[in-house]
Amino acid sequence: MQNIPEEKIASPEAIRKGLQDNGYVASRPIATTVFLACQLGKPVLIEGPAGVGKTELAKTAASFLDLPFIRLQSYEGLDESKALYEWKYGKQLLYTQLLKDKLDSIINRENGFSESIDKLHRYDDIFFSRHFLEPRPLLKAIQQEQGAVLLVDEIDKSDDEFEAFLLELLSDFQVSIPEIGTVQAVTKPFVFLTSNNTRELSEALKRRCLHLFIPFPDPALERNIVRIRVPGISERLGRQLIAFIQAVRQLEVRKAPSISETIDWARVMLVLHADQLNIDLVRDTLNVFLKFEEDIAVVTERLHQLTSGAVNAAGD
Repeated sequence: MQNIPEEKIASPEAIRKGLQDNGYVASRPIATTVFLACQLGKPVLIEGPAGVGKTELAKTAASFLDLPFIRLQSYEGLDESKALYEWKYGKQLLYTQLLKDKLDSIINRENGFSESIDKLHRYDDIFFSRHFLEPRPLLKAIQQEQGAVLLVDEIDKSDDEFEAFLLELLSDFQVSIPEIGTVQAVTKPFVFLTSNNTRELSEALKRRCLHLFIPFPDPALERNIVRIRVPGISERLGRQLIAFIQAVRQLEVRKAPSISETIDWARVMLVLHADQLNIDLVRDTLNVFLKFEEDIAVVTERLHQLTSGAVNAAGD
């Protein structure tokens, strides 16, 4: 992280302001954790419900720090060939053909068999050199001379084996390639890992990271987020909308509305030229922030109560 201007990461407040200038409203715990990660050079493991801004934090940090953003999406079965590197087989095949065409000139017919074999061995390692290496996200991140922001997204969806493989990178910022050896980071990347808690992560992984849990925001913070991300919405409608969403999250629903869905709903209100919530408007747009029919049914049963409660909570 030595290539980042010091004034950008001088304090949690500088981090918070920088993130907000790039469209991300960070709470003090978020800004403090990012600040410590910058100062200590440690990865950040972000946990919390889906849609609270975990991935967006990493993307915004890259924009704020003016670093390349490199993302690795985790999934079951993810392995080194997709995450770290693979060989350019087409290029190797072409090289093999060229080598075959030049075989007679490489092996001098006057030389003995042993000397001819020695000459051929000089070309062996070329096939598995950096010239034929195709870097994937992990290797690409540690090869960036100016540094990078590396996001390993939804690490909880990967296998235990891949999680164990990551430990070398997170500890020493290096990776091992059998044919080449150990590759050290040119400049340490700023690493984010996100998890939706679909499985328990290992203690070894957690030990190597600073931990950050992002919960659903309180009403004041969520209003500020909507105000920045949807600047055209009125203060009154914004308060009503947030009050309604906050009340829905208290219900027994299968998937509580995320921050991103709150923002989507606010944008829908602008498209519909709404100036305040009413029952018909809410009923017609429930599918914007509720993704399961049973959740829509739960909210519909309480629609009058929730709508009037949101309007009253907003002071109207």
